[in-house]
Amino acid sequence: MDFKSSDTVPGPRTEDHLPHTAQAAVKIVIVGGFGVGKTTMVGSVSEIKPLTTEETMTQAGVGVDDDYGSDSKTATTVAMDFGRISITDQLVLYLFGTPGQERFWFLWNGLFEGALGAVVLVDTRRLEVSFDVMGRLEECGVPFVVAVNTFPDGPRYPIPELRTALDLSEEIPILECDARRRASSKEVLMTLMRFLHSLAMTGQLT
Repeated sequence: MDFKSSDTVPGPRTEDHLPHTAQAAVKIVIVGGFGVGKTTMVGSVSEIKPLTTEETMTQAGVGVDDDYGSDSKTATTVAMDFGRISITDQLVLYLFGTPGQERFWFLWNGLFEGALGAVVLVDTRRLEVSFDVMGRLEECGVPFVVAVNTFPDGPRYPIPELRTALDLSEEIPILECDARRRASSKEVLMTLMRFLHSLAMTGQLT
């Protein structure tokens, strides 16, 4: 598999119905620029077959859509990706991956509505894209963590340097991940859950 693509990666699947023990369901959005791995993350971690809204990229998008020089990226999300993961027997996360192409960003506000938190996926080759993404989340009041997707050809930087480059406050968690791997993607979500719990305990989560 070409890491640059956002192809859905099969993971363990269960029946589509909720576990009978589920007591709470939480909406989480996975946000980022084009090709950072949002569809891949949803697909790798979802316990149900993920819903995707990818469409083939055509010549009509040349000069409009960003392909970041990728000749292997043939499809792009035009509405959302959707998956589900049970964090515990009682807690279920509904995952919504946002479209990365800027012309579809008008859909973001609707996807952010009702979200308890977000994961911002970052590509170190295009850090500048992340500023608009994080700015939109801050405007909507959605708490987030930052996950640096480790592409093989992407530069690696120490986390403190990335925190400075992204102008992140010390309280916002930032960690590396491999969006293709279920365990790594799940750890990102667990980090977000711990962050949201800490905000709730200090009265910062409304």
